[in-house]
Amino acid sequence: MPVGSDTQLQGLLDLVRRGDPRAKSLLLDHARDRLLRLTRRMFRNYPTLRRWEATDDVLQKSLVRLSRALDAVEIESVRHFFNLASTQIRRELLDLKRHYFGACGQGRHHHTDKQAPEEAGGSLHRRTDEPEDLSQWENFHSQVESLPEDLKEVVNLLFYKGLSQEEAADVLGVSQSTIKRRWHEARVRLHETLRDRSG
Repeated sequence: MPVGSDTQLQGLLDLVRRGDPRAKSLLLDHARDRLLRLTRRMFRNYPTLRRWEATDDVLQKSLVRLSRALDAVEIESVRHFFNLASTQIRRELLDLKRHYFGACGQGRHHHTDKQAPEEAGGSLHRRTDEPEDLSQWENFHSQVESLPEDLKEVVNLLFYKGLSQEEAADVLGVSQSTIKRRWHEARVRLHETLRDRSG
């Protein structure tokens, strides 16, 4: 059985729920490669931040957050585990963005090429140019976290993880039309919320 397979991860999650003291560490170790790929995909949405941080460093900090979250949340499934991981990575990236590009951030006054290549997967806005206003950037990713779970999960898969709608439907065990409907609803909600905040 390949390391990091869903069956193996589910077994480790069951041990975590039963209070096995070694299970959490084993779970994070076995999921590390997949979490690294997830971090890399999400990091692509932060082109200016890559000047200051490396993917491995972001992953390590996110793992600390995820480890704490595992102590506070009872994980129901592998799918739930990776949704929780996505949230922790997103929060770490937002905190780093505030750190470097907030009012006193060291990256605020450095020139950084903001042009980033188009990436595969879903798109909520053009990613060739990062928002100029830090509050805009924070609002966008914060609003993703406030979406209902079914919509947030689709945004995680299409936007952050870069899956196709067909792949997302397979992961969630729903029809592609359901993915399209949820994706459309998520986009509408995000655009309306951000428009109201900027109005």
